[in-house]
Amino acid sequence: MGVRGLQGFVGSTCPHICTVVNIQELAENYRTKYPGCTPTIVVDAMCCLRYWYTPESWICGGQWREYFSALRDFVAAFTSAGIKLIFFFDGMVEPGKRDEWVKRRLKNNREISKIFHYIKSKREQPGRNMFFIPSGLAIFTRFALKSLGQETFCSLQEADYEVASYGLLHNCLGILGEDTDYLIYDTCPYFSIGDLCLETLETIMLCREKLCESLGLHVADLPLLACLLGNDITPEGMFESFRYKCLSSYASVKENAGKKGNIILAVSDYISRVLHLYQGEKKIEDMLPLGPNKALFYKGVAAYLLPGQTSPWLVQKSKGIITEKQVVNPESKQEVPMCLDPESKQEASMCTDPESNQEASMCTDPESKQEISIYTYPEVKQKLPSETGAEYNSEVLVCTPPEVKQEDAMDMEPEIKQVTMDSDSEILKVARMQHVHSESYLVYNIMSTGEIECSNTLEDELDQALPSQAFIYRPVRQRVYALLLGDWRDGARSGPVVKEWFVYPGNSLKHPDLVRPLQVTVQGRKPSLEVLWLSQEPAVQARRLDTLLACFNLSSSREDLQAVESPLRALCCLLIYIFVQVDTLSLEDLHAFIAQALCLQGKSPSQLMNVQPDYINSRAVQLGSLLVRGLTMLVLVNSACGFPWTTSEFMPWNVFDGKLFHQKYLQSEKGYAVEVLLEQNRSWLTKFHNLKAVVCKACSKENRRIVGRTHWNSHYTGRLGRQGSSSHRTGSTHGHPGHGQPWRDQGPGGRQYGHDQWRRY
Repeated sequence: MGVRGLQGFVGSTCPHICTVVNIQELAENYRTKYPGCTPTIVVDAMCCLRYWYTPESWICGGQWREYFSALRDFVAAFTSAGIKLIFFFDGMVEPGKRDEWVKRRLKNNREISKIFHYIKSKREQPGRNMFFIPSGLAIFTRFALKSLGQETFCSLQEADYEVASYGLLHNCLGILGEDTDYLIYDTCPYFSIGDLCLETLETIMLCREKLCESLGLHVADLPLLACLLGNDITPEGMFESFRYKCLSSYASVKENAGKKGNIILAVSDYISRVLHLYQGEKKIEDMLPLGPNKALFYKGVAAYLLPGQTSPWLVQKSKGIITEKQVVNPESKQEVPMCLDPESKQEASMCTDPESNQEASMCTDPESKQEISIYTYPEVKQKLPSETGAEYNSEVLVCTPPEVKQEDAMDMEPEIKQVTMDSDSEILKVARMQHVHSESYLVYNIMSTGEIECSNTLEDELDQALPSQAFIYRPVRQRVYALLLGDWRDGARSGPVVKEWFVYPGNSLKHPDLVRPLQVTVQGRKPSLEVLWLSQEPAVQARRLDTLLACFNLSSSREDLQAVESPLRALCCLLIYIFVQVDTLSLEDLHAFIAQALCLQGKSPSQLMNVQPDYINSRAVQLGSLLVRGLTMLVLVNSACGFPWTTSEFMPWNVFDGKLFHQKYLQSEKGYAVEVLLEQNRSWLTKFHNLKAVVCKACSKENRRIVGRTHWNSHYTGRLGRQGSSSHRTGSTHGHPGHGQPWRDQGPGGRQYGHDQWRRY
């Protein structure tokens, strides 16, 4: 979330609430106060991505090996100080936050347009003021942290709520992030990631108690203030007239506070003078102009209440609202004890060691008005296939997935149904567990809500030759949908649909794309999730791999791909798929992709830091982002198929470097010999030709001949629409009609496939 205007207000008007602290010293004091407890910091990872991404280059697709090194240094700094880190990532967009999500994506589109205009006019990377995080950064950061031995969670609702709840329930040293909501939540101390000096572990601590002193409020008033000022739940315009009414009657206007700052002071003054006076005598809706926004307002206030907390402003509301965030233990029916600082004014019970096994994550349905319980889920007794083969012993929360709003039901034909898994399904419980522990990507979202999203990618809306990654990888997702959403008949009008909120040029995001599955079969049979996910039979591992290849429509290339060594096998699979889908990719492009992957194997982060492409090419920027998005698709497919490959095989720091690819792309475009692309390393020459042969052979099976640009003719230029035409084969294969879905002649914003595939439901 985030409270409108609060960040600027704190910096300009209330700087005294910001205190420079040394986290290592705080940790030592914590150990003295709580012997036997490990000082733990909860990290809002999504707030930290920009801070963590320190490589100078960001435009070429990501400097992943440099980034991994920076993450390792970050973790090491806290580990050496005896501080444990717990990382939380956003796991899904709540229905009530979709409008805000869309607003931010459209704003990003405008920024991306400026970036490509700059690249094409200057042929260089824009300054850091135009910085745009590389595609897939959040996804791959999860896996990077897990490989570094860190506890990493993926949220089942708003991540900042889970972060604040974890910090409260586990008596954490603090929260590390960059979100003013952490000033509103009544939880452990809030540290700024933006002001962190990693060498000294000094940063700024923002004190909510001092904020309340400045505003004349109680801590319990902050959720009310946040909703009146506007956040992601209560839009800024909802109480605009009310705020200006407060400002007009406010007698203590400060010149240094600015307009927004004085509004915050005026609204706080109204709360402390007027609302406090009548509290308990009048209902809050009698004192505030809630009107038709009453339910949304109360939902906004309740969204800040952590387990065990209540709000004085909700006392006179219905029991459902009072107890929306009340948390009880299903066994004892008693409130879960909070772990707070005994010196605080609130009641406190035991001190919970963050390293104990009694970890809990919060999960409440924001639409529900029922009492929600928090508890740990018993162990799944079956061994789950994973790259380690180890049992999943972690305790996991159980949450009934929120109902999917049918907001656009009028746009859907009666026979189109959104299908999700039964919430009691054992398979769904496994998917939930893997989601919470950051083992998978999008699988649980598809199964529980039938709705997924993908943020912005560096794509040039003016480039008509390359389709958007959203369409290129859609057939892969469609086969995954078929795998995850149960039995149905291929091509049936009554089949399930998945709501896709994918950002691509021309998509206004007013509605999701409604996408049907594509049937996936292995040896004539539809794969079973129970077998793929839970079976321990040795032969099943081969079936998992067969299913993965079937999702990419590469079953016929199984033997050739198996002969490729790791970590290039997964990359080879992805290259085949991309080159089959996009006719406008050339032999020079293939040479660049393979050469950079081979040369990467022998380079350290410091060596990669010194790689400098002659200039920046806008097409190479798009190809770099396209490949990285493909690696995220490999994460999705691999987890949906029961983990036939280890995740390290398609982690970008093992197979891709943005600047290195850019350098090879420019060299290949100029016609440099393969030996030059491979930096005169003879040992890589054989591997290069073998990989090229595997890709070309597989493409030829699909009637796709990869040629150099000197052999191109007018067939490849001047007539290609961005989302399709002959440049784009997303789904079907020419050699096997009916096995896929043709996405030819598709335009932006389409909803349906088939003969009139772009008629919106």
